[in-house]
Amino acid sequence: MALNLIKRNGSRQEFSVFKLQKLLTDVCRGFPLDAQKPLLNLEEYLKDGMTTSDLFNALTMNVLSLTSVEEPEWKNVAGRLKILALYKQVSLARNMPKNEPPYDYVSFLKYAVDNGIYSMVITEKYSPEELAAAAGFINPDFDFVYDYAGANLLLKRYLCEYGDKIVELPQDMFLSIALLIEQDEDKESRMAKVKDTYQKLADRKISLGTPLLMNLRRPNGNLSSCFITAMEDTRESIFYVIDQVSSISKFGGGVGVNISRVRAKGARIKGIKNSSGGVIPWIRILNDTAVAVNQQGKRKGAVTVSLDMWHLDIEDFLELRTENGDQRMKAYDIFPQVIVPDLFMQKVENNEDWLMVDPHEIRTRYGIELAELWGKDFEKAYNQLYLEASFGKLELFKFYPAKELLKKVMRSQIETGMPYIAFKDTLNKYNPNKHDGIIVGTNLCTESHSNVRPSHIDEDVLKDGKVIRTAEGGLVHVCNLVSINLANIDSDEELESICETSVRLLDNAIDFTRVPVLEGQQHNKRYRTIGVGAMGLADMLAKHNIPYILSADFVDELFEKIAIYNIRASIRLAKEKGTFGAYEGSDWSKGIILGHDQIWFNKNAKHPEAWNEIFADLQKYGIRNSQIAAIAPNTSSSLIQGCTASVLPVYSKFFVETHGKGSIPNCPPFIRDKFWFYQENRNISQETVIDVMSRINKWIDTGISIELMYNLNRNIRAKDIYNTIMSAWKKDIKTLYYTRTIQKDGSSLEKSECVSCAG
Repeated sequence: MALNLIKRNGSRQEFSVFKLQKLLTDVCRGFPLDAQKPLLNLEEYLKDGMTTSDLFNALTMNVLSLTSVEEPEWKNVAGRLKILALYKQVSLARNMPKNEPPYDYVSFLKYAVDNGIYSMVITEKYSPEELAAAAGFINPDFDFVYDYAGANLLLKRYLCEYGDKIVELPQDMFLSIALLIEQDEDKESRMAKVKDTYQKLADRKISLGTPLLMNLRRPNGNLSSCFITAMEDTRESIFYVIDQVSSISKFGGGVGVNISRVRAKGARIKGIKNSSGGVIPWIRILNDTAVAVNQQGKRKGAVTVSLDMWHLDIEDFLELRTENGDQRMKAYDIFPQVIVPDLFMQKVENNEDWLMVDPHEIRTRYGIELAELWGKDFEKAYNQLYLEASFGKLELFKFYPAKELLKKVMRSQIETGMPYIAFKDTLNKYNPNKHDGIIVGTNLCTESHSNVRPSHIDEDVLKDGKVIRTAEGGLVHVCNLVSINLANIDSDEELESICETSVRLLDNAIDFTRVPVLEGQQHNKRYRTIGVGAMGLADMLAKHNIPYILSADFVDELFEKIAIYNIRASIRLAKEKGTFGAYEGSDWSKGIILGHDQIWFNKNAKHPEAWNEIFADLQKYGIRNSQIAAIAPNTSSSLIQGCTASVLPVYSKFFVETHGKGSIPNCPPFIRDKFWFYQENRNISQETVIDVMSRINKWIDTGISIELMYNLNRNIRAKDIYNTIMSAWKKDIKTLYYTRTIQKDGSSLEKSECVSCAG
């Protein structure tokens, strides 16, 4: 039966199976597949009068449906078809001449700048001759490495649009990003660095954090992934921080807010008892701010609010996202985070009572700001207050069994996936800038943190008919992120080169990042914090025939090498450009690296010679970045990279993502040949996962997004969860991120994740 297709211009043409056969032969090239297999059920999606576009889409989805553990490459074939369809869409959107090659970068750049799609920075910073040379770096073959899920996400979230049409191709994006990242490098070496950065981005060796990937070439785009701020116990400070959150969220950043200084429910205001509503009403305003000021229209804002375990409102805080109780005390769009001192964990172990107090009373009566204390200083103040409360000398306090309070944390985690846990003393023990402040909490995905202090906000003053308000002394944590794709790395030499590029591009980004809040700009100058992370660890282990449960020693040495390469790269930058602003007095300036002196490395490191060289160079040149490594969850960006997310075991060897437009089958990249070496997280003891994480953690100067997973089909008991948390604390894990449970019906607790931190 003859079939007619409707072309894009409205004309009709007779359907030819031979064209499809040739197309499938081309897109299957290099894969061990029968290229004609998708045609076996051809009649199911053919109908007279369908458009060529509909035919192409139907073919793509038919190809995708063939994906299996035995033939996983069909998802890559579907990705190639998706990219070919993109070429056609972009050609039509940009009115390109028919049969022109897809890439003419110089012409595209002019088009993008003239139409306000790109900022003018590239054309201002580079000469026409340099841009012509850069155009020669483009390798269109890199477009065909994506599987369907990666190509689909690239189109949906990252490529630039004009009106409602995509007008940018993947290599346009990567080359533009490389040009912008290297814009301030010395002109003699700049183009070589542009080529180096482009190739590592396009070849999926390095994955940029979402703000960098999404916004770098767009006008006025925020480039930073992570922010943390804190509020004082005044109306002015609280609303100042709420405004900070709205500014950060407006430009696509995820933000952490520490609220521990704010007085508790029932505290005095201006001496009047029972006046304060506590922290929950303010958290609800933060919640509504996150919803109202969304992340550039992509999704609602993302805010984690942290509260110290000694705060009198902690029990209400733990119920923020549970379904039961007073709905006026809920904040379902907030991600709660508890700040846990060592003393609390010790009291849990010893089955002792825990004291909860009002920070305002402690501040006004004793001159102690508990939120600013950690370690021995906190323990001394707490023990004094414990005695005062025991003798009834405090007005607002509560004793509660520490173990029961931890059970409330665990119960909330199983029900809602939260709160996240940040071990405050561990965070600050390994803080290289403890000479300059305190870490009060973490970012949204718990992998990034540094010193934060609230701005002191003067009360409004009426002067010359104007309301004057000053904000002084504040620091807002800012961090830019990349992740190394371990799945695509085959040698130590390559890994070192990738680490060097990663450190350079993140440090460069600091200098042209427009931070949405002034205190963040000051933080960048003072600390130059960056976060080089990793993804695809499960794939690298599978390539080396190492099951995850037996990976601890391999992982230990791998991340020691990464630490060596990253730190070495930052020291080289310091030699060339100088140290971070607060270097003097830091651990780095004292010859302490990752919390340890040189003697420790000689006893405990597998590569002491390399560390001895680093200590010598550190003494000579200092270091450029105060904090260098942070491992984000990369749940979405790992799809583009075609690897498993982060450094955790795979969630599933084969899974199907279902959404409004259909289902997308997916599996790890090496599943065909390495099936038995991929181990699913749901079937692994979480204490084993914590052990592997602790091996990585000792080489990471900030943190890791450690997602815990409890499979309720494996007779998980409360004691197992308790032991995992205790093990994490004892092994110096700094933070615990999301808790996911696999229910007995096979469903799992859904995880909501910040787009900014997903990179």
